[in-house]
Amino acid sequence: METEPITLNPHQYAQAKTRLLVWNTFESLLSYDKDGRLVPWLATGWQTAPDGRTYTVALRDGVTFSDGTPFDATAVKANVDKLREPGYAPAVAAVQLRNLKSVEVVDPHTVRLTLTAPDVLVLDFLASPQGAQVSPKSLREAKNLKAGGTDLAGTGPFVLDRYVPGQELHYTRNPGYDWAPPTAGHTGPAYLDGITYRFLKESAVRVGALTSGQVQLVEGVPATDQPLVSANRNLRLTRALNSGSAYSYYFNTSHAPFDDLRVRRAFREAVDVDTVLRAVYRDTATRAWSVVSPSSPLYDKRLRGSYGGDAAKANALLDEAGWRQRDTDGYRVKDGRRLTVRLVQSAPYVRDRRDVLAQAVQAAVKQSAGIDLKVSLVDQGTAQRALDTNQYEVFDNSRADTDAGAALNLLLHTRGAINRTKVDDPRVDRLLDDGQATADPAKRAAVYAELQQRVVGEQALLLPLYAPADQIAASVTVGGVRFEPTAGVPASAYDLWIGN
Repeated sequence: METEPITLNPHQYAQAKTRLLVWNTFESLLSYDKDGRLVPWLATGWQTAPDGRTYTVALRDGVTFSDGTPFDATAVKANVDKLREPGYAPAVAAVQLRNLKSVEVVDPHTVRLTLTAPDVLVLDFLASPQGAQVSPKSLREAKNLKAGGTDLAGTGPFVLDRYVPGQELHYTRNPGYDWAPPTAGHTGPAYLDGITYRFLKESAVRVGALTSGQVQLVEGVPATDQPLVSANRNLRLTRALNSGSAYSYYFNTSHAPFDDLRVRRAFREAVDVDTVLRAVYRDTATRAWSVVSPSSPLYDKRLRGSYGGDAAKANALLDEAGWRQRDTDGYRVKDGRRLTVRLVQSAPYVRDRRDVLAQAVQAAVKQSAGIDLKVSLVDQGTAQRALDTNQYEVFDNSRADTDAGAALNLLLHTRGAINRTKVDDPRVDRLLDDGQATADPAKRAAVYAELQQRVVGEQALLLPLYAPADQIAASVTVGGVRFEPTAGVPASAYDLWIGN
């Protein structure tokens, strides 16, 4: 694996590259099929009230957590109640569960969720890692619940039995497992007796471990190393685009210089994104034009080609904004102050050579428009302090949420947990609220199209760069390699097998 998890508690999930670990141990009530439709998993079905304010969910019988305790309606209620506790999972409580009024145990195998307003993201929550079921015993007794680890029990096909921070994780098969979702490739226990995940940050080291036979499968294979895999007849490379939000640079509008729309537009025009992506990823990256990934049904393709890569326009906009002078290093200045913007990257979230991409963007904006982009790659704590104290101008992010609406609520709503643009736009909030309340797919797509036009087109709150993708390189002796339906990220190890 390229990225080590910050946490192994699914309720705290925030890294797309850890979904494959989450689903080894934990499971949700619903899942998505390859066509993006919700299907039962630990549930057997659900009913929606005509007014959209009540969901009644029927649960499977005979399911147990790996600690031997039963999965039932009481367990579901315990998980939802925990998620609503102040300070436990504030982002989930503020987005997916913000309209939840109560969760009720109807009988041992039925729960009822009552809402204060119609909300389609509740069903997406029931299919998400954050909605995965943790043993109530673990919720009560885990030594470090938020961090997760070997003392958190789930219902999944594997049990985490060893974790050496900075090195590896080991899972062993759950022998009694027999409740796979309909999207899985088989039923019953997993094929593998166990599986070890090693954390190898450098792609060359991961691919080297694969080609030398030290490991059978690696995830995260950038363009520079893909020829080594493709040229080897004993290896196979597969790819998939992630859903959710595109990888973008979000502009902090709460202070100078990005409180000025002209400067935000100028930064975007100063970057020839196609050239930058080609330099970093060769021809393997999919250009993004919107905050929404192009693999999402909510993507507004009208934004394609509507901005960017015009150095003359970038310079004219900066001149208009008063950044007319240059210092001896070629950077623009105004009132004796250099046009400097800071991007603080948190190391645990850096994937896909995003540190190298930042250097390429840094060079582009200097050369094209005299903008000084300062890039810092720091530990998670340092990055969080910079965000909390508003000591940044650029925030980079992508999310692999199966429903892009969940990502957009987090990123763009006034009360969004990661609204790093600091935008406070009643129109944006109204559109986000409408999208969350609208069940009709066509009407919902229209709402989010208007939202994208507002935040990307009119307000230039961000610079979309590329649609994240995942790559899996594996020995041809490994079967069952899959990507998670809709999300486009590597699936769990449940269907994996090793042949001759």
